[in-house]
Amino acid sequence: MGFSDNFYKKIENKTNVNKETILSLAKKIQGDNLKDENKLRDLIKEISTITGKNVPKEQEDKIVNAIVNDKVPKNIDKMV
Repeated sequence: MGFSDNFYKKIENKTNVNKETILSLAKKIQGDNLKDENKLRDLIKEISTITGKNVPKEQEDKIVNAIVNDKVPKNIDKMV
């Protein structure tokens, strides 16, 4: 799935995270990594650090649960 430069620009404007960092993070979640809870938690912590946003444990649990159970919307472009 390819995203437009406009998509990355929207994310960068909202988070101050550039396209290269986004793509680097995306490479870390290839394949079965989305079902590995520990890898997901590490990724959430890394994104939290990069963006300077605190993710409380309860919210982290909800994010992990949604991803592991395939409850993430397929069209994330509309969410940005």
